[in-house]
Amino acid sequence: MTREDIIKAAFKVWGRELYQTTSLAQIAGELGVSKPALYRHFRDKQALLNAMYTSFFDNYVSFVKPGYERALNAGNRRDTYLIMIRTVAEYYIRNSDAFIFSLFRVYSREDKGVMDRELRARGINMRDLVCLDHDTGTYPSKIQLCVVTLTFCTAGFHRNSHKTGEIPSEDQIRRVLNQMEERIMSGLDLDARKVEALDYEALEKRAAGAVYGETEENKLLQAVAEAVAEAGPWNASMEMVAKRSGLSKSGLYAHFVNKQDMVRQFFFTEFVRILNFAKAKVESSEVPEEQLYLAIVSVMQYLRSRPEILAAIDWLRTRRLDLEAPVSQQIYRIITDIKLEAIQKHDGDLMAWVAQWILFLIVNTLVWGPAKQGETGAPALQERRNSRNALVLNFTEVTNESCRILFRFIALGLDGFNL
Repeated sequence: MTREDIIKAAFKVWGRELYQTTSLAQIAGELGVSKPALYRHFRDKQALLNAMYTSFFDNYVSFVKPGYERALNAGNRRDTYLIMIRTVAEYYIRNSDAFIFSLFRVYSREDKGVMDRELRARGINMRDLVCLDHDTGTYPSKIQLCVVTLTFCTAGFHRNSHKTGEIPSEDQIRRVLNQMEERIMSGLDLDARKVEALDYEALEKRAAGAVYGETEENKLLQAVAEAVAEAGPWNASMEMVAKRSGLSKSGLYAHFVNKQDMVRQFFFTEFVRILNFAKAKVESSEVPEEQLYLAIVSVMQYLRSRPEILAAIDWLRTRRLDLEAPVSQQIYRIITDIKLEAIQKHDGDLMAWVAQWILFLIVNTLVWGPAKQGETGAPALQERRNSRNALVLNFTEVTNESCRILFRFIALGLDGFNL
């Protein structure tokens, strides 16, 4: 058993467990050795994790660097995007463990500059590509929208592959890359003239409005939301909710059967409320393109007004959560009910996929937030969960102009930005 054997086993085991509760004993079991045998190579779990970081970046750069160099020398920005996005996507599609590792151990680190520094040390400076973007003052940037879509498509691909247990064929890999490229470049492929003709300011005013009344039920659910936002669905305790709500722990049992029921009721209630809030705005227009923008801006309005809800929902974006199927499906109706041909032409599964993609973009746009001066990468949401005021500050900085940029990407893709 070599050091490399242990690192490979760690990727496999921790990827399977999504890096939540994995131990060195589980890795030893995967290799068929005793736990002490691992200590001959790594003094503790952190030392192994550090080696995994090094291995991840070495392998990532080895695969991506040729594409990065081609992208830098491409004749136009459109080709630059396509080359780099396809290269990164192909690496993650071919390496599911590396993909999961990057989501949970690289991009979620408190030190948000780690990716930038590690790539620079290996000869890749992503800022060179960003400088070609010519929109460094706008949010979200086109690069970010591409990366989020890449992540969404790759995650879906691996989820489906995991269900079947089959090793993806070259044809399957090529097909998903082409589908991702089409979505990134064309979005929903709406009529650009209709998109340009929308009165965005008027629609944004229509989407505004109070989203939450001060009732006893709402106060209790807000206490649940704040506990989940701070600690996550697994670690949020009934004691934390009792402290925030002013109820005793025994008093909570009059409302919830147990902690799992408490979390499930919270998500179900909020999904229904978001759906009803957005639905009322969407139904104020009979123009499909207006309906789509109203859906996007009203969901963003709701979540900007309720930062603790957004922080709680962010756990769904990045982690598995065992909720009943109807809970997670409810919110997709915001999109699938819109009578837009670009949506309705799909069958049920693909229509739901489009709705998930749009809502995934919305949540990511709000969670990342515009970078502050001197900040690299996405703002550290984890660091801001403990302060509700900090959450409000972060999420409300995503303006209606950001909604318009997001809508244009969803409607027209990168081709809508005239690259």
